[in-house]
Amino acid sequence: METKHIHNHKEYFKVDFLKNQISRQNDFGTVADIFALLADPTRLKIFWLLCHSKECVINIAQILKMTNPAVSHHLKILREAGLIESYRDEREVFYTVSTGAKSQALHSIIEKLMSINCPDFDNRHEQINENSDYLENQVGKIKKVHDYLTQNLSKRITIEELSKQFAMNPTTLKTVFKDVYGNSLAAHIKEHRMEKAAELLVQSQLPINQIAQEVGYESQSKFSAVFKDFYKCSPMEYKKKHSS
Repeated sequence: METKHIHNHKEYFKVDFLKNQISRQNDFGTVADIFALLADPTRLKIFWLLCHSKECVINIAQILKMTNPAVSHHLKILREAGLIESYRDEREVFYTVSTGAKSQALHSIIEKLMSINCPDFDNRHEQINENSDYLENQVGKIKKVHDYLTQNLSKRITIEELSKQFAMNPTTLKTVFKDVYGNSLAAHIKEHRMEKAAELLVQSQLPINQIAQEVGYESQSKFSAVFKDFYKCSPMEYKKKHSS
């Protein structure tokens, strides 16, 4: 005897409703495109990394052992999709996850799936959050160190003095400074000194020996040597060239 599959009115209504929703190709296509973006493991890693940290291209490349152009390619795709955003801090461009609902939902889904498939993920994730709070505090201190140094270019301030003033271990101070600004503390501050010197040469009538003191050099000859190495011309040549 043949068994009939009987539907009630509610089931017919439900099926009709679902058929109507499924026919909305653009909606499903949009969602599928978002998941397709993160189907690439490398792109997924970059997105997840930026959910927890604000990073520049160089740092991301170092963390993932990739080339800068390869990282930039993935960042462009993620940014065009509205999943990440960028901002400029002085000369450097940093990237972070977008604050939009789409990005936040994807972050939540990724971590839920990671918890299901990786038994130890929750413990490691908790450690990440603890480390993130610590690092954020350290980065905040380093930015204060940077501001203090750039506001006092005429002074020669040692690492030991900075360490005491900002309550940081000297090694940690130097390491975090390089992570944040991309080069060593000494090299970075030298750039600021040379830029300030170039500005004073063009915009003021101060003699070179006084300009040298304004940017932290007691010896005019030492200042001139560093300036020439940096700009490939002497302070006086720079002044004549740019003043005219």
